Amino acid sequence: MGIGIGIVLLVLGLILITGAVDLPAEIDEAIAGETLGWILILAGVLALVLALAIFRPRATRTRGTTEVTERRYEP
Repeated sequence: MGIGIGIVLLVLGLILITGAVDLPAEIDEAIAGETLGWILILAGVLALVLALAIFRPRATRTRGTTEVTERRYEP
């Protein structure tokens, strides 16, 4: 879910920065589209980095070795 949100934020930010969509006049007067675009891009990158850091495979997290002791009982 974090990766998807990060990608959506990046796409929305890029759309606002490039001016691919014209905002209505009321919204354009209230906020700066380019500034909002940069904020969304930064939030998207942060969401992607956090998602990859949290959900990375468990095998790469364990750096120590595991010792296995086998016991055999003979009747």
